[in-house]
Amino acid sequence: MNQAKLRAAIVGSTGYGGVELIRLLAAHPRVTITSVVSSSSAGAPIAEGYPHLSEIVTDTLDAVDPALIRSKADVVFLATPHGVSTKLAPMFLAEGLRVIDLSGDFRLQDPETYRAWYGKDPAAKEDIERAVYGLCEVFGQDVLDQPFISNPGCYPTAATLGLYPVVQAGWIDPASIVIDAKSGVSGAGRGLSLGTHFSEINENFKAYKLNVHQHTPEIEQVLARAAGHPVTVTFTPHLVPMTRGIMCTSYASLREMRSDEEMVELYRQFYEGRPFVRVRPAGQWPATKEVWGSNYCDIGFSVDKRTRRVTIVSVLDNLVKGAAGQAIQNLNLSMGWDESLGLAFTPAYP
Repeated sequence: MNQAKLRAAIVGSTGYGGVELIRLLAAHPRVTITSVVSSSSAGAPIAEGYPHLSEIVTDTLDAVDPALIRSKADVVFLATPHGVSTKLAPMFLAEGLRVIDLSGDFRLQDPETYRAWYGKDPAAKEDIERAVYGLCEVFGQDVLDQPFISNPGCYPTAATLGLYPVVQAGWIDPASIVIDAKSGVSGAGRGLSLGTHFSEINENFKAYKLNVHQHTPEIEQVLARAAGHPVTVTFTPHLVPMTRGIMCTSYASLREMRSDEEMVELYRQFYEGRPFVRVRPAGQWPATKEVWGSNYCDIGFSVDKRTRRVTIVSVLDNLVKGAAGQAIQNLNLSMGWDESLGLAFTPAYP
């Protein structure tokens, strides 16, 4: 007997994250897209902005109407700008919908930390406390049967998957962590800006938001759970002239000397059974092209015996494992399904 598919709505479906959700959910064996929602383009076909979706989504874009969406969906993905989900998520939850929020509005446990780093009014404390932080490979059990999941940010996913095992094991001094991160331009979204103009980014490489990037406290919050005490890090993001991909090169001082092989074994044991983290053998380091279009995070290591520091390289596709793919992985886990459902894509190469 055929099992009824879970009905999914995507709010913010005309942004890059929303479009990636459409691409991935269209191939999911237990989900059907029943509503694509846009506050700015309601009533128009999504193919006006994204012709490649013309055969996948034939309905016009719905308005943001929780009662209407409740009649059409069981779960709603919020691929909205920061500050929007603070209002929408409680409304959809009140309608009995499962909510997976891809914005940063419910990731930080302290509302005043959110206000300080995002420059926006935070969600109500009781709503923040309802949201479960869904870093799948670390906190996957927490999301089981949960109706409200906060999807991690792209940089925090790459950085914390690369650092969590070694911090939890006590092998490094957390106060020494420096994260040098690079992202493709799609991480800035589809909106027009001078900073992402072709002439500005092509053949260019630049740092931005030094010491003030809003993902910094999220990284620190996750690593504090690994360490068992507060952690502060130096996090520097860079924009590189490519469309997709994130690379985090993280540096930290070892408490005692370890070998590359010991690092590999620690990480392979920690991520055993988690299909989307691939740990490279000693002497091999991943590249962004090797995870392009997939839900993988690849990690490699190098221990410097001269300085007694370790370098950890972690890469992922910012629109998949850093956003839409992990959101679907969270849905799978929350429903008790195999976490790889609808996500078993081989990376596209070259």
